Amino acid sequence: MREIVLDTETTGFEPSEGHRIVEIGAVELFNHMPTGKTYHQYINPERLMPKEAFEVHGLGDDFLRDKPVFKQIGQAFLDFIGDARLVIHNAAFDVKFLNFELKRMALPGIEWSRAIDTLAIARQKFPGSPASLDALCRRFGVDNSAREKHGALLDSEILAEVYLELIGGRQPDFGLASQPSKSAASAVAQHDDWRPRPRPEPLPPRLTAEEAASHAAFVAKLGENALWAKRK
Repeated sequence: MREIVLDTETTGFEPSEGHRIVEIGAVELFNHMPTGKTYHQYINPERLMPKEAFEVHGLGDDFLRDKPVFKQIGQAFLDFIGDARLVIHNAAFDVKFLNFELKRMALPGIEWSRAIDTLAIARQKFPGSPASLDALCRRFGVDNSAREKHGALLDSEILAEVYLELIGGRQPDFGLASQPSKSAASAVAQHDDWRPRPRPEPLPPRLTAEEAASHAAFVAKLGENALWAKRK
């Protein structure tokens, strides 16, 4: 099963007020384990970065000026996420911004049903407790010491660890296999619809002649009404 842990950074809170995405970071999981594949892109928001956003993200106008605008990277982003489920902390926020940008490009939006909201999971699992990403890192002992500023790729990598803890540990299916190789992951993906089929030839019996004769003698002692005696 392929999942994408995703985070965006923006100039503000509402795309309807002119705010835009300035960074996207994403981490690929296969059967809940990181594959090593990531997506990371800084984006020119085509507007000035508000002071409060700069203080949160550390991304200034000079840095973003020569970065591509969203319409230049939108299709590549969609190609990376494919049809995978999207793991997002406060999914409503990120999906709202992504769909705003995709709509401007006349590209298909992201369906809400694809999103796994780790904020909602945390609030349901730990009602009344802080559910921010930093709070969940403290709860699960996830190292977030490098998170001095909000960064989309770093936050996605941290969220991937938090997500695995939220759903029951780093290997929720208790599998003992290590991270799948790219070829193994591809092979599994190609055979997800495999179903076992009947053997072309039945296996030979494993009973010896002596065991079969002993069983027949035992059944004969049970009488003609015995269940085994009625079987053909």
